[in-house]
Amino acid sequence: MTDAVSHGGSDEQRPAPHTPVPDPDLRASDADRERVAEVLRDALAEGRLDMEEFEERLESTYKARTYRELAPITRDLPAAGVTPPAVSLTKEPVQIGRWADRITGGEGSSTWAVAVMSGFQRKGRWRVPRRFNCFAFWGGGEIDLREADFADREVEINCVAIMGGMNVIVPPGVEVVVRGIGIMGGFDHREEGVPGEPGAPRVVITGFAFWGGVGVERKLTKAERQRLKEQRRQEKLERKAGRGELENSPREGLEGLLDAHRALEEHRDLIRERREERREEHRERREARREERDRRRHGGW
Repeated sequence: MTDAVSHGGSDEQRPAPHTPVPDPDLRASDADRERVAEVLRDALAEGRLDMEEFEERLESTYKARTYRELAPITRDLPAAGVTPPAVSLTKEPVQIGRWADRITGGEGSSTWAVAVMSGFQRKGRWRVPRRFNCFAFWGGGEIDLREADFADREVEINCVAIMGGMNVIVPPGVEVVVRGIGIMGGFDHREEGVPGEPGAPRVVITGFAFWGGVGVERKLTKAERQRLKEQRRQEKLERKAGRGELENSPREGLEGLLDAHRALEEHRDLIRERREERREEHRERREARREERDRRRHGGW
C-alpha cells in the first residue's frame, strides 16, 4: 500500500517534458515585420523615438530576414517600467493589422437606443453588438464607433428615423455598406465603397427614414488628430534644422544666386506651413462647433 502511494506521488512530481525553443534564425514573415513597425510608430507618437531614429529602425525592420535581426529593434521599447511588446519567436496564427484587439467577441455593451422628441448618444469606449437597433421620432441620435470595440468582424446598425435624424461616425479603415431605404428622407452613401484595412470590421447600416435622414461620417479621433499634428510639427522642425545647416555651410561660387534660391524656398515653405496650420485650426473649430451643437441638441431634447 505504501509503495503504491509513493509511486503515485512520484508520477505527480515528474517534470513536464521540455519544450524546444524556436530557432531565432527562422525567416520572419511580412506580418512579423509589420508588428515591429507598429511598435515603432507607437514609440514615435509617444516621443520615445525621434524621426531620425524611427526612420533608421523602420528601414532595418523591412530589411530584416530573420527573428534574430528583428528582435533587437524593439529591445529598448517601451521605456523602463512598462512591459515591452516583444517579437514572438513562435509561429502562431494572429489577426491581421491594428484591429486585432478591437474585435473582442461576446455581447454588446448596448444593443438599442430610442429617442422620442429627445436624443441619444453612444460614444467613447463601448462594445458594438452584432446588431444595434435605434429609433428616433422627432429626435436625433449619434452613434460614434471611433473608440468602440466590436463583437464581430461584421456589425449591423439598424436605424429607423421618423421626422428625425441620426449620425453614424466611423473611424478610417472601416468598410461601410449602406442598405437603408428613405421616403422623403434618405441615407448618406458618401462613405460607401471605401476599401477597409486588412482585419478591420465591416459596418452595415440598414433601416428606414421617413421625413428624416441617417448620416455617415468618417473621422479621426482627437488623439489621432493630435498625433498627426505633432508629427507634422516634428517634420517642420527637421526641415528648418536642415535649412540651418545649409546656411552655415561654406559658401562657394554663385553665392548670391544660392542665397536668393534658398530664401525663395523658405518663403514657399513658410506659406505652405501657414496654410496647413490655418486649415487645421479651421477643422478643429468646425469640430468644436459641431460637438457643441450636438451637445446642446441632445441636452435640450
